Amino acid sequence: MKAFQFIILALTFIIFTGASSTQNDNDLQDILVVFKQQADISQYKLYPTKFDKGKYVYNATLELAHKEQKSIISYLIQNQFTYTSYHIINAIRIQDATSQLIEYLNQQEEIDFISNNNLIPLTSFEINDRGTSSHSRNIEWGIQQINADKVWDLGYKGQNVVVAGQDTGYDWMHPALQSQYRGWDGTIANHNYNWHDAIHEFSPLNDTTYNPCGLDVLEPCDDNGHGTHTMGTMIGETADEQIGVAPQAKWIACRNMERGWGRPSSYIECFEWFLAPTDLQGNNPDVSKAPHVIANSWSCPEIEGCNPDNFYMMETVVNHLKASGVVVVVSAGNRGSNCETVNTPAAIFESSFSIGATDIQDSLASFSSRGPVTVDGSYRIKPNVSAPGVNVKSAILNDGYASFSGTSMAGPHVAGVVALMISANPSLAGWVERIESILERTAVPIYQFNHECGGINNEMIPNNFFGYGRIDALVAVNAALSETFFDTTEDPLVVHPNPSKDIFYMLIPPSVNSYDIKIWNSNGQLMYQSKNNIYSPERIRIDASKFSPGVLIYEVKANENKWRGKLLKI
Repeated sequence: MKAFQFIILALTFIIFTGASSTQNDNDLQDILVVFKQQADISQYKLYPTKFDKGKYVYNATLELAHKEQKSIISYLIQNQFTYTSYHIINAIRIQDATSQLIEYLNQQEEIDFISNNNLIPLTSFEINDRGTSSHSRNIEWGIQQINADKVWDLGYKGQNVVVAGQDTGYDWMHPALQSQYRGWDGTIANHNYNWHDAIHEFSPLNDTTYNPCGLDVLEPCDDNGHGTHTMGTMIGETADEQIGVAPQAKWIACRNMERGWGRPSSYIECFEWFLAPTDLQGNNPDVSKAPHVIANSWSCPEIEGCNPDNFYMMETVVNHLKASGVVVVVSAGNRGSNCETVNTPAAIFESSFSIGATDIQDSLASFSSRGPVTVDGSYRIKPNVSAPGVNVKSAILNDGYASFSGTSMAGPHVAGVVALMISANPSLAGWVERIESILERTAVPIYQFNHECGGINNEMIPNNFFGYGRIDALVAVNAALSETFFDTTEDPLVVHPNPSKDIFYMLIPPSVNSYDIKIWNSNGQLMYQSKNNIYSPERIRIDASKFSPGVLIYEVKANENKWRGKLLKI
């Protein structure tokens, strides 16, 4: 069995501090111009459905971008520069920027920073076996390990749920993927709203004359193989192969890498498309066609130019998509086994649901990145949870199957479980924090070795090795089935700010006449409790100044309803 690695680097944002006076104007640069003003989407929790959340975030970001970018776009048009406007983050890509243009932009008060639109590769993975399987219908070990097959026995296989991936592309006609593709009705293919290609030019790091898929392709295609494998783990199924966690979910996708190399603009373009998918011409965006969950397997290391000065750029994109009701699953990275190796966007962010990798013995993979997140000074515990990621068999190009290892393989397991949960309880759709909370509190704690990272050992839950533990689809779905929800826009529990250094506030819904609040630390110790009867909406102030930094778990019981979630004390 031969093993080799696809070398992967990551997202690069190198900040321009100004153009050199000696720069030749013929040296045109591809840049991203990020505006200071970003959309205020803080009220997203007040919207009751996934569609309402998505429409709110879409309209808020689009309205601000139109307003803030108007003057700069007018200048670019007047001077015949090639540009692309984004709104999921208020930014503009300029493909042919001169030193004079960069100098002009640096002088504009509304501009926050200017970043190189550099090329970035996907997260590394290892191929362990390229052989096709036998024709006996065996359920893959990862599916059995997380009890997804037992969820199927309950009748939940991802029906009426849409999963998504942005990656190297997807072989949509692979036997394990075709019937689940949302653009295929069994007879006719319709790729509008189901596929987007963000690859518009060759990577100079590859052969610049040929790509096996081409550019701006109008149907799903995979020029590398990585994307097809990840999608197979989410939804793949044939009569002979049971490789997908949620085999009756539908999938849509975006290609964000050209033979393994992407650009910040291609990642942003895919994220924006997922917020409101469009037709193949990029027109007529439709929020109702957004996916429920996205699996991501890419990163942006500091060695490539990402640093605390520009982390918030991709964080803003993730925050906005999460607020729209989409679960953003991110592989934690393959930089283990040292502590503090969850150290690159997007895995470091609070809004990203970051995933570590385990093997068939429920041991943490040696390559799986560990927390805490120190690169941004947050000391945030990561990953959130772990999932099977060693020797995971799934689909590859040319109708084949192979076993890969990496956190890239773990993340799709979690995305598949999200689909099972929403399939079991459709009212969960759009309630991202509730979905994440269920996955965390139902994960299987693993106590294996006497190590610690960030002052937290593996016997503390959550920890910086497994997070809350290895996911369990059956327990998560049963918990999802027991969730109760309010139906009006005034009823959700609002918690803010989160994270917070000292004070958290909880806005109790007006329909509640009594409440019981409990808060525990990561060791399960009760840190706070409050009971009261109320007769109108109440804003509860929680003093956390004496709590130790880290993750806190809150539970609010009100009338016959219950909320549970995380607070981050920084």
